Amino acid sequence: SQRKENSPRGSVSIAIILSTVIEQYSTEARFYETQLGIDREQWEAWKNGTASLTPAENQKIKLLFSDYEWMLIQKIVRQTVIYPEKRTSAVAEFKKMKTQIARTWLSNDLAKVELLTQSEESTQYLDLRVSITYDEWGYDDILNFRLPAFVQQQIKNEKIELLAWVKENLEETYN
Repeated sequence: SQRKENSPRGSVSIAIILSTVIEQYSTEARFYETQLGIDREQWEAWKNGTASLTPAENQKIKLLFSDYEWMLIQKIVRQTVIYPEKRTSAVAEFKKMKTQIARTWLSNDLAKVELLTQSEESTQYLDLRVSITYDEWGYDDILNFRLPAFVQQQIKNEKIELLAWVKENLEETYN
């Protein structure tokens, strides 16, 4: 089935997906080869809206995001339909809103913040999670941030509490 990903709506979500792929895997090729098991031609055809991915491949793309982040992408896509001039800044808007939401959650003591353990391939990065738990399995709201590794050293060296660092520096470090 043909998709209309080359429509403005599709191009906005693809731009956010590609930004996240680069953030998490450094290159598109590393992602589509190792995670999706497809070649460059299939990947480019999907990006251009001339081919579809399988449901399993689409699921792997969706797993780049938490449920809350996926919902945020849908809101940004809707904004760009209403305000077409926002299309070019959708990736920046996604990152800005993630940090703004995390800051609101944390300043109202709604969420917890944690550093996730690093894998060897992401030693130049630090994965940070801000989440709200509702005591019901599967309903947590989660925002994930990949930050430069120097942040961990900065927190350690300055003996700052992680929460304080996030409230103070997340926006400028992530955006």
